[in-house]
Parts: sequence; structure tokens; C-alpha cells
Amino acid sequence: MTEEGYVSLNVNQSPFNVGLPIEIGEFNVTQIKELVQRHKLNWSDTEVGQLKEMIDGHPYLLRTALYQIATGNLTLKQLLKVAPTDEGLFRGFLHPYLSLLEEDKLLKAAMKKVIESDIPVQLDYTQSFKLRSLGLIKFKENKVQCLCNLYRLYFRERLSE
Repeated sequence: MTEEGYVSLNVNQSPFNVGLPIEIGEFNVTQIKELVQRHKLNWSDTEVGQLKEMIDGHPYLLRTALYQIATGNLTLKQLLKVAPTDEGLFRGFLHPYLSLLEEDKLLKAAMKKVIESDIPVQLDYTQSFKLRSLGLIKFKENKVQCLCNLYRLYFRERLSE
């Protein structure tokens, strides 16, 4: 009987992660307007601004919102009203983040500090790195702020305990 050698793998990381990671940045107003047009929505600058104010230029959130609005499943007004709630379109997207924050008290405290401030805040490097890796914050020089208003509103309500 021979012993086989097993390589210990990190189950939280794909063994196929090779190469240079590419990060998709946030869309700017011009790009958002183009996406709105591509979805055949005839919006004013005010409506584009309202959407950007809620979800900033987050690619997934933008695409999901615009698709649902373009297909008639909801209006911009409805989206803005329920987006940061558990009735909203993004509940399935936000719940896993909430679970992660609830499981890690230090990460939860760091996120609370971010969402309770209207200006960028200084965080411990480890917590900043983790929150940024999750896509919940963005850096402003050496400080951080919430990636978008949707996150601020959603997590402010749920992490207030």
C-alpha cells in the first residue's frame, strides 16, 4: 500500500486564479448616460443623477437596475424607494455581505465607522483591505468611504445594533 501525497488547497480560492487580476472601475456619468441610452431609456440628466446618487457607477448594480427598468419590472422611482430595503432589487446581492459583516466583529465595527461618516475616515489597514476586497468601500488617499449610497443606507439600517 502506497501513501499518496496530497497538496493542501485553500478551499476559498480557485486553483485556476492565475495571471493579472483586472479591476473594472466605476462608470462615470458619460458612461452611465450611454448605458441608459443602450437600454432605450429616454432619461433626463436629473434621472441619471438620481440613479448615480444611489448606486454610483457600480457596474453590476447599474446593469441590474437598468435592465429591470428597461423591461418594465419597475420604475426609477420605485427602485430608488426600495433599493436599500429587503424588498429591493439588490437584497440577494447585499445579504451575503451583511452575513460576512455580522460574523466578523472588527469588520462590522469598521464598516459602521464608514457608514456613519459623511466624509472619508481612517481605518486600520487590515480592515480597510478586507472591506475594499469585498468591494464595500473605496479609498480617498489614505482614508476610506462607502462605495455607494445604497451600501450606506442598507448597512446603516442593519448594523445599527
